[in-house]
Amino acid sequence: MAQILPPLKPIPIKDRLSVLYVEKGHLDVLDGAFVVVDKTGVRTHIPVGGVACLMLEPGTRVSHAACALAGRVGTLLVWIGEAGVRLYSAGQPGGARADRLLYQAKLALDPDLRLMVVRSMYAMRFGEAPPQRRSVEQLRGIEGARVREMYKRIATKYGVEWKARNYDTKAWDAGDLPNRCLSAATSCLYGVTEAAVLAAGYAPAVGFIHTGKPLSFV
Repeated sequence: MAQILPPLKPIPIKDRLSVLYVEKGHLDVLDGAFVVVDKTGVRTHIPVGGVACLMLEPGTRVSHAACALAGRVGTLLVWIGEAGVRLYSAGQPGGARADRLLYQAKLALDPDLRLMVVRSMYAMRFGEAPPQRRSVEQLRGIEGARVREMYKRIATKYGVEWKARNYDTKAWDAGDLPNRCLSAATSCLYGVTEAAVLAAGYAPAVGFIHTGKPLSFV
């Protein structure tokens, strides 16, 4: 029997909606497209392949057909916490494309290119060019010192008693209130950032300023 419809091909990332959040519904496939069915039975269609990343919040169920369709059209499925503050799992990053991963690896493995990226990230974070003739390790140390000073300055501005950045991941209650608040906010930011890195087709573990950890790039 002749095929009626042409085979599905991934839509270029630049032509897609970047991210769509799905909450409290059943993600399935109907008439060859994604459909979200809520508890009342109302169906909301999502253009097949028209979204780069579907963020699946708590209360969302996903059918096998939806996972298979996402793989074919290059839509990343990411299982997240409420409002994206946690990332639990992800499908195939980058829509099965390797070009961005290879580019990221090339930049990370070449010492000169890596330093160039680190300097660009420094300038983006602090709004000024980094000092000349500094290694990655030296820039990492300078960045850490500036961030610690930033904590002090912001604490003074808002009247918060600040001693130092000090926390123990295994003893949450041992930290003071400012450190616990900062740790909670950082954890939320990590979840959102990791989802963005995966949706863009890059690897969270391949970092530039930091290396050797699962979230070095985050």
